[in-house]
Amino acid sequence: MPYPDRFYPVVDSVAWVARLALLGVGTIQLRAKNLSEADALQTVKDALDVIHGTNAKLVVNDYWRAAIEAGAQHLHLGQEDLADADVGAIRGAGLTLGISTHDDAELETALAAQPDYIALGPIFPTTLKSMRFAPQGIAKITEWKKRIGDIPLVAIGGIKLEHAPEIFAAGADSIAVVSDVTQNADPDKRVRAWLGLKETA
Repeated sequence: MPYPDRFYPVVDSVAWVARLALLGVGTIQLRAKNLSEADALQTVKDALDVIHGTNAKLVVNDYWRAAIEAGAQHLHLGQEDLADADVGAIRGAGLTLGISTHDDAELETALAAQPDYIALGPIFPTTLKSMRFAPQGIAKITEWKKRIGDIPLVAIGGIKLEHAPEIFAAGADSIAVVSDVTQNADPDKRVRAWLGLKETA
């Protein structure tokens, strides 16, 4: 099975991780902000517990020490987190590493770390957080994919199910989804639609 899966939801709680795992989602990122080291460790352990026995893979955002200590297998870092992280320790613990990028300089930094995938965003305007970077647009996906070659490319930022065909056609290997699931009136139905698309796209 490819990693990350073509549908890659990003959520902020263990409850969401559990819900998505039960729906059959293959790759789930847990992005919980502003936790202490102790709370981060407990949260990662809890998230690993709730996916046990499912097909889900948990990707821990940011908390690389907690990910190592809890025995997680997958990690995602933003550029600020990457600058502070011990990539040698992360690799030594056997974790996969995905890295966020927004511009040329960040892409060079990410490639130097030999990541397992690279994320590009925001593709479209996003409502969840104020972004320092302007929307990248569809054409940037094609450019980034040419530059990174065989490394999987994850597109993120304001993407809805209806955008998926053109995102994949532009060269993305995976789509990270936040509000299109978590803020949907019927999240379970939306997730099933994404999973159905993944199988046919």
